Amino acid sequence: MRGTSPWLVALIVIFIGFSFFMVLVTYGVLEKKAGQVAAQHCVELCRIAHKEGVNLAPGPCLSDLYSAGWDVNDWVCDVAHHPRKPVDNLPKNQCSAFREGKAHHFVEVDENCNVIRIV
Repeated sequence: MRGTSPWLVALIVIFIGFSFFMVLVTYGVLEKKAGQVAAQHCVELCRIAHKEGVNLAPGPCLSDLYSAGWDVNDWVCDVAHHPRKPVDNLPKNQCSAFREGKAHHFVEVDENCNVIRIV
């Protein structure tokens, strides 16, 4: 680029870098917020299951069990043991949407509806 000021080029590079950084920061913030929303909904489903007398000991997938009430895109809600047991890692004991790749994130709650982890 003949005649282009090195300062102008530096400003453009800085602007592009800053823009890229802001996209990454924003994505991280939005992802965290989505996880918090998913966790709130998961706890609500767990409390509904408790009221209905659902046995949570086997670790059911609440977003499968209450699919009509689960509206958090790309997330599932699963009951797991705390501390985790090997049975919690078996694919057959995980939510179908997660196993099938339709959801990429999950919230785990224990049998008392306490959030274990948000991934």
